[in-house]
Amino acid sequence: MCAFVLVAEDDEKQAELVRRYLEREGHTVAVVHDGRAAIDEVRRRPPDLLVLDVMMPRVDGLGVTRVLRGGNGGGSGSVVGIPILMLTARTTEDDLLLGLDLGADDYLTKPYSPRELMARVRTLLRRSQGTHHPVVEGAEAVPRVLRVGGLSVDPVRHEVTVDGRLVECTPGEFELLAALAAEPERVFTRPQLLDRIHGSSGYISVRTVDVHILNLRKKIEVDPRRPRHLVTVFGVGYKLTGAAVGAARHGA
Repeated sequence: MCAFVLVAEDDEKQAELVRRYLEREGHTVAVVHDGRAAIDEVRRRPPDLLVLDVMMPRVDGLGVTRVLRGGNGGGSGSVVGIPILMLTARTTEDDLLLGLDLGADDYLTKPYSPRELMARVRTLLRRSQGTHHPVVEGAEAVPRVLRVGGLSVDPVRHEVTVDGRLVECTPGEFELLAALAAEPERVFTRPQLLDRIHGSSGYISVRTVDVHILNLRKKIEVDPRRPRHLVTVFGVGYKLTGAAVGAARHGA
């Protein structure tokens, strides 16, 4: 799976190392060294994946994510569908979850192994290209559209609609929602959902799931504070109810 990857890293030696490993996997790589250049490059030539350092001059990685995601959920000039992998020396859980809340899809804490980095890159690219939930029709395997009430999740187009209205989701949000929509009314634990969106890596906190759920509620629920469809099963996890999902908040 060859892709165009943009690396935004102010440490030139680190950036060159990441470039080398990505190119070994067959990817085309562009490198920038500050946040402003990252924003400009994404808008000039949207990549298949953005590998984004948090601590950068001019605009830091959190600021870049905020701008590209249009303030967490779309907006003028937003770039929602491009997966963002954050690289960070910050190790507190709150710092890491803030990046996810702004719209990043995954993160690695420094120092990290190149092998782990490449595994995360493969997972994000596979997820963003919608290769999950295949069913066989005739001689070809094609992903099926998942429907729960007024909610539709299309793995081929990588689109989510609510009552026909397009809802922009990050790749992580999309994968989580697709997992829930594939088995409506099933209660998933946080570790089960984490495995669906990040694989078996032990480096990601289960609180990542909570952040994605909160963001998705803002997009599909009438009142995100009182969710009717993407509901919490206390002491267990989350489920997507079979009741009609619709009348989502306008402009979410």
